[in-house]
Amino acid sequence: MKSHQEIIIDQFTRQAIPFTQVPAHSNEESLRLLIQVAGLFHEDDVLDVACGSGIVACAFAPLANHVTGIDITPAMLEQAQSMAEERGLSNLTWQQGDIESLPFADARFSLVLSRYAFHHFLNPKVVLEEMIRVCRPGGRILIADVALPPEKVEAYNALEKLRDPSHTRALTLEDFQSLFSQTNLQNVRLNFYKVEIPVEQQLAASFPNPGDIDRIRQLVRDDLEVNHLGINAHLRDDEIWYEVPISVIVAEKLM
Repeated sequence: MKSHQEIIIDQFTRQAIPFTQVPAHSNEESLRLLIQVAGLFHEDDVLDVACGSGIVACAFAPLANHVTGIDITPAMLEQAQSMAEERGLSNLTWQQGDIESLPFADARFSLVLSRYAFHHFLNPKVVLEEMIRVCRPGGRILIADVALPPEKVEAYNALEKLRDPSHTRALTLEDFQSLFSQTNLQNVRLNFYKVEIPVEQQLAASFPNPGDIDRIRQLVRDDLEVNHLGINAHLRDDEIWYEVPISVIVAEKLM
């Protein structure tokens, strides 16, 4: 049986190019929101945890001193390097590594962030603790990820595990707030947005197990105007779209 890390690497090796090409993942409005709420400034040394294909890191780099992206999947890092080269960015470093044991010194970065990744982690508390460890006193921690009402989580997780076997579980907003309350973080702030994606576009960038694509289509179709899944499945010009609710949580590390 494959380990969870092996499943992640398998999935995101295959997803590396199509994931990057999904327009919703590079939505400029949501990236501007992350930059704004992070309080990004030119002196920042930034770490992007589970950076994937570098979309966030490359958006932050023009406004930062330096951005480091770490991810477990080499194919994703190859896409990240290509994106940086295409944009003429030279203040980025990419590193393959384990996010549960970040290969960086204590207090190395002034801003540590992670987008769309915590639902893949087996031990989100460990990852958050590592993010805090490598953050400087007075620095910021930012997490952006799907956060669902408690009554929607079980159904959503069942859907996502079909679509992407590397999914573990989506956290609720209460789960995130509980994680943050157990740390030495202060001035916790919340923002919200939604990622809207056509179902077929998302499926084209996904690699579920054989036979599961039709099950996914049916689950979403059955949820039209019902919203048991928490993703507001709806029709637009006879095409099914859905919305993923994203919470952005920012906090400061105590001096």
